[in-house]
Amino acid sequence: MGGDLALLSGTAKSNRSEANSGDWAVPNGGLAKGAARQSSQRWVQLTASTAGDLNPVLVNGAGLTLYRFDNDGNNPPTSNCDGECAQTWPPVTVAPNGKVFIAGVKKSAVGTVRRADGALQITIGGWPVYRFAKDTKRGDTLGQGVGGTWFGVTPTGGKAGAPESGQDTPNTGDVTAPPATSAVFFDDANFSDNGASQGVTGDGCQNLARPGVASSIAAPGSLKVWVGPNCTGRSQVINGDIADLATIDFDNAIASVRFS
Repeated sequence: MGGDLALLSGTAKSNRSEANSGDWAVPNGGLAKGAARQSSQRWVQLTASTAGDLNPVLVNGAGLTLYRFDNDGNNPPTSNCDGECAQTWPPVTVAPNGKVFIAGVKKSAVGTVRRADGALQITIGGWPVYRFAKDTKRGDTLGQGVGGTWFGVTPTGGKAGAPESGQDTPNTGDVTAPPATSAVFFDDANFSDNGASQGVTGDGCQNLARPGVASSIAAPGSLKVWVGPNCTGRSQVINGDIADLATIDFDNAIASVRFS
């Protein structure tokens, strides 16, 4: 389902995307038109975050809340929002072989569905994903509950603000996961681009260029982190993304990492 996408760990900023491209081409909501629309489809960002009272909820690279529609379907993925509906609820679309940056989202949850106009719309857990045109800034959730059918979408495709069974817990401990070969360490929690970030890659033990400042990690697999340089001191195995390192008592504490 996501085979026609390039799924990359981290955010557009941490992956050094071009200004005014992707989600940044429409930073204040509304519809992208002309050249902006073409540029907007180069990449999409899906980040597990908070917005208003919704926690967790997905936001895009401009920090705008993402939604799902109860009248759609997820098995198989089906979009039933076209015409005027799509003017109010712009679908999150991406060009073939476009990039999708993910933080706090499992690769297996991301896919696409072909819309009536031929565009590829991003899906989460099979549910097509949209923005709300009246959301114009980070944290806006004006689309939540509209018509009793529109809700913020969670990292697994569920309805934000509603109880979900089987919600993910922090990926720590001895759970089996493929080994990561890189990771992005964010200075702020929830993979926020408001602060700085640093990418780390390589074999074996690697020291962070700026130790002791990370509050969240985006990683496409398992790794081990240490509070001391050269992989010394207290350590913890992590299996995938961690939105808030305080939940495992490693906030502003990591100095080194081992990938294999």
